[in-house]
Amino acid sequence: MSLPPEKASELKQIIHNHLLRMDIHGKIREVLAETVRDDQGPAHRSLSEADFLRALQRRGIIDDVMKDLHFTQVDQHFAETRSPPKPATHFVDKNITKLEKTNIDPCRRYLYFQVLGGKAFLEHLQEPEPLPGQVCSTFTLYLHFRNQRFRSKPVPCACEPDLKEGFLLEIHRDGVGEGSKMADATTLLSMCDPVHLVLIRTDTSSETTLVSSYFLDWRTVLSLPSGKTCFAVELMGVGEEGSFCCEIPLMQLYLTTDVTVFLTQQSLERQRTAEKERLFLVYAKQWWREFLEIRPSHQSKMVKIFAQDENGVNRPVCSYVRVLRAGRLLESPRQAARFVSLLALEKAPVVGGGGGKQEQWCTLMAFLCRGKGDCEDHATLLCSLLLGFGLDAYVCVGTKAKGTPHTWVLTRGTDGSITFWESLTAHRYLHQAIDPDAPPLAPQPKPSSPYRTVGCVFNHHTFLANCQPSDAVELCVFDFQNQSRWKAMSEEALKSVCAPGSTTSLPPLPPICAPSLDPAAASNQLELEMRYLVSEHRKDLDLATVWDDHLSYLLSSALSAYELERCTGISCGNEEFQDAVRRAVPDGHTFKGFPIHFLHRNARRAFATCLRSPFCEEIVCCRGDHVRLAVRVRVFAYPENACAVWLMFACKYRSVL
Repeated sequence: MSLPPEKASELKQIIHNHLLRMDIHGKIREVLAETVRDDQGPAHRSLSEADFLRALQRRGIIDDVMKDLHFTQVDQHFAETRSPPKPATHFVDKNITKLEKTNIDPCRRYLYFQVLGGKAFLEHLQEPEPLPGQVCSTFTLYLHFRNQRFRSKPVPCACEPDLKEGFLLEIHRDGVGEGSKMADATTLLSMCDPVHLVLIRTDTSSETTLVSSYFLDWRTVLSLPSGKTCFAVELMGVGEEGSFCCEIPLMQLYLTTDVTVFLTQQSLERQRTAEKERLFLVYAKQWWREFLEIRPSHQSKMVKIFAQDENGVNRPVCSYVRVLRAGRLLESPRQAARFVSLLALEKAPVVGGGGGKQEQWCTLMAFLCRGKGDCEDHATLLCSLLLGFGLDAYVCVGTKAKGTPHTWVLTRGTDGSITFWESLTAHRYLHQAIDPDAPPLAPQPKPSSPYRTVGCVFNHHTFLANCQPSDAVELCVFDFQNQSRWKAMSEEALKSVCAPGSTTSLPPLPPICAPSLDPAAASNQLELEMRYLVSEHRKDLDLATVWDDHLSYLLSSALSAYELERCTGISCGNEEFQDAVRRAVPDGHTFKGFPIHFLHRNARRAFATCLRSPFCEEIVCCRGDHVRLAVRVRVFAYPENACAVWLMFACKYRSVL
């Protein structure tokens, strides 16, 4: 099978790089010198090419070359008829614990990234060695690079954790039809996307903590003659973890280029970045002065142009929002809102205590790896997903009840309708502004949302500050084209520092991962644990426990209807559930049920929460004649292993007067 010219040149380049890594020239020189010495004798004759090849074969040089050079075997007909390979656009999370050799596509560039271990995790200096089978806190390292996501296997927390993993990162060209072409040295140097490392600690109760977030410029390896390097990365702690640092030695393997070229490229990028940031800061200060000149009261409005990420770096807020598509993992905007609401809320703690609020907007990679974040993290993710679904979405910065700072999402319909989306609950509110100039007796819409004031709105390319006389949400008119109501920043200025691919902006958003959780298995396991906890609790009260499996099964339809209502806002299926329960409960018996919703799968935690409700305690501790208990658990799995856990306790008993 003949290869096209560009494929032939790429194949030659692969072989050339492989021979360089083997130091083939040095080995050939050694064999040549040895052959010449052996041939210097009385019967001296000139060496032929065949003699030299036989000498190489005797030494095993040729076998070594062919043994390490692997290519993917592809059927000839399939190779000629299939379309060119495309870059990876979706990541499915699989718990792979064993690294195996695999054939690679010779038409692609790869970066082999190896973690050799951890050092100086001083917080865990006194921790004892975990016993076999003992549940302990673990470290997990997550990687994101150019639309690819990986994670290491969890390892026990220790001063020197055994973080040893290898990751094969694909380096492909950007642009339509360019993904199947091999990137040359010039293209590689121009790729400014870093490798994003996120280290997460998971404690024994499955609570996660963001330990560190680090952006690594992988292109340093391009300037090394050997094509590989090993160095230590100092991971600075985040938030409360800021008092320590650790080192992770890394190794990268790749082709080489001139060190002078790389250093020049790096210097030019830094200069360009610094100049863009300087110009944008000058523009932002001038824009802010103009905003304050409109009204002195604007000084107190919540207009947020910059926000600190988890590493304390100030970034324009527009850089936290991008158009994000979830493929087939999320089917509608409302399902996307439901998914975001299932990620737990955790406010960034203030170092040293106090009642203040820590300023921290997490990057999306850190937010997804941790599985929880503040309202700003939820709002920027929801806005990105709604933009991906083609909606005109913005993040709103303002306050809710009691003047508490808050962020939420706004969408504008083509008919001018305004809808607020609460990212923490997936609730939607239709906004209708009150007309302050209307006659006193004229009917006015009642505020339906919990929001009180709004200072600014933004998305990936727009930033608008509210310059209306009042920043009260109920009086606000969201006519963004009206410059007397909203003061806009220059889109060109925002694009210079926030556009994708800009050296000053955050790297591209990571792809959303499909759930690896088996909902049926998780539901069964959690239900068995709940049955055990209820039986033990009733045993302590000297009460017998008899389970009604049929009644437990009937509760499934109710739990399914509850989740559907949370997802779509439409209630359905309640009539069938009520009819089934009436048939299952005999005359003269009483039925009681208690549904509850959780974001976690910790049975003991959930049971303790349930017992705080007097309605649930009345069911679990039910006394009477012919008491039958039922419990049903339904786990609904969403992307990133976010879970909606519905639990329902029920009982039926004979009524005795």
